Amino acid sequence: MSERYARQALFYGIGRQGQQRLMEKTAVLVGCGALGCTSANLLVRSGIKCLKIIDRDYIEESNLQRQSLFDEEDIEKNLPKAIAAHKKLQKVNSHIQIESAIVDLNPSNIETLLHNANIVIDGTDNFETRFLINDYCVKSRIPWIYGACIGSTGLTMNIVPTKTPCLRCILENVPPFGTTETCDTEGIIAPIASMIASIQIAEALKILTDNFDTLSKGLVKIDLWRNEIKRMHVEDIKEKADCVTCKQQKYEFLSRNTYGTTTSLCGRNAVQILHPHGSNLDMARLAARLEKVGNVSFNSFLLRFKTDKYELTVFPDGRSIISGTNDASLAKGLYAKYIGM
Repeated sequence: MSERYARQALFYGIGRQGQQRLMEKTAVLVGCGALGCTSANLLVRSGIKCLKIIDRDYIEESNLQRQSLFDEEDIEKNLPKAIAAHKKLQKVNSHIQIESAIVDLNPSNIETLLHNANIVIDGTDNFETRFLINDYCVKSRIPWIYGACIGSTGLTMNIVPTKTPCLRCILENVPPFGTTETCDTEGIIAPIASMIASIQIAEALKILTDNFDTLSKGLVKIDLWRNEIKRMHVEDIKEKADCVTCKQQKYEFLSRNTYGTTTSLCGRNAVQILHPHGSNLDMARLAARLEKVGNVSFNSFLLRFKTDKYELTVFPDGRSIISGTNDASLAKGLYAKYIGM
């Protein structure tokens, strides 16, 4: 066993056997924002066998305040988050396998992306994706760890299928768009994201080393600014609720009819659009066409096109993020006008 993990293996809760188990496990991280950056860093340093990073987004200047894997050079290079994180993390630990996917997790690809996961870590920014993860993980009996942050407050909960309540036991439906706070409306401080992610990974290490009896129970809520830590005991909900996912075994979010092809992005004044049939765009050819009507920059990972008050960021699979509007119909119109369906 490498000297790299000696201090971790000395810890009574892990030991040499636990470290050996870690070195055989695969973790999937969905979302590489504030939570995801800290989670990815800690997982890679722990010595797991493989980390798979799934993120649909690119790096913006406002990310640098709290997303610890990125820097100004990444922005200059127009790097997607998954690629920039991959490059940084491979330098941290060249002995583990790191995979990156610049995609939106959805019903058409979730089986491919999550099938070999021993655990899934939530670093997302929307409930639709969380409900999708919940459906897949409950159905496939894969543990996952919910996490969320806003302002100085964070939430986290372990979801272990058959043993704990799932997300839909706690929250029956996705909150209507526009009813939840966002980082752009309420702000966020970096320490709360680091703390919640640290708790998530501490719990992940317990699961990956088979220390289920030491898992945190219930929903943990922390407000760093007010120095408040609360634990909401939700263990009984699983038995009392007629959960659509746990009890009825209806996995609605795995259906393409339920999961939308357009998503308003949290606090971004932007809409993501999935290509209905997938695609394989020739970025150089698309750039040459769009240069006639606006400003274009591109690399092998993404293309940015600015026109009037809107900006389209297009990925090789045909997915696009249209900034400057939250109107899905308008975004679809811009996509059809400039990219085509």
